Amino acid sequence: MELKTVTYELKDEIATITLSRPHRRNAWTGRMHMEYRHVLEKADKDAAVRVIVVTGDPEGKAFCAGADTAALEGHSEKGKYDAGTTPDIAMPGFGVREEFDATFAYHFGLTKPVIAAINGAAAGIGLVLAAYADLRFAARGAKFTAAHGRFNFPAEFGLSWVLPRIVGLGHANDILLSSRVFTAEEAKEMGLLNRLCAPAELMDAVYDYARGLAAGVAPGSLRETKWQIYGDQHRPPAEAVRASEALLEAMITHPDYKEGIKAWMEKRPAAWKGGKG
Repeated sequence: MELKTVTYELKDEIATITLSRPHRRNAWTGRMHMEYRHVLEKADKDAAVRVIVVTGDPEGKAFCAGADTAALEGHSEKGKYDAGTTPDIAMPGFGVREEFDATFAYHFGLTKPVIAAINGAAAGIGLVLAAYADLRFAARGAKFTAAHGRFNFPAEFGLSWVLPRIVGLGHANDILLSSRVFTAEEAKEMGLLNRLCAPAELMDAVYDYARGLAAGVAPGSLRETKWQIYGDQHRPPAEAVRASEALLEAMITHPDYKEGIKAWMEKRPAAWKGGKG
């Protein structure tokens, strides 16, 4: 697929997906969703990728300013919602669990962690995208809003499910019922952000953390732990315990277990093989 609204770069086992419509503050369109899912699937299938970073083109002075206003006008004129995508859209993360097989929830089925590097405003779908990332780093002064209330929309794309699980019901109610603008500093206090950074230091902090994941955690452990985190929210604790015990028995036979022990004893970086083996 020819990329017109996102860019893709792989370096040091980190795939960086950049939302790139700077003239529109990286606003979301159907075309962008098509391209985003295409490169997300590419990164997830590439054994050379260990961590995925999603950010906004800095020239747009935003992470993602939400749905493009032209798309919103189109919905109004048509009298119905049009996602702007086609049936051949990529399906990253699908097929792991039925609960993950939906728009944006597909992030939970990916085999690799996703870090949102929020370098500016995250509004509407921008907030959705950040919420479905596994980790969120943001620049000081960045602004957030669900935005849907002013358009007579519902909370979008499962935000009513994911936000209470990140920030708690009280903060989620504040964000979703008011659609108010709130700052990165407030977001950090709520627990929405893992780290708050000076704007000039954001990407360095994100890549340092990503390199730590790539070097210090076996690929299989990252994959299975991510699926446990999201999958266990759909079952009782006893089932989660039994599932983790079964995984432990299976994963201890993988070569990466022996390599991890050996590397630890020899005080050296591990040479992970990855895969399910």
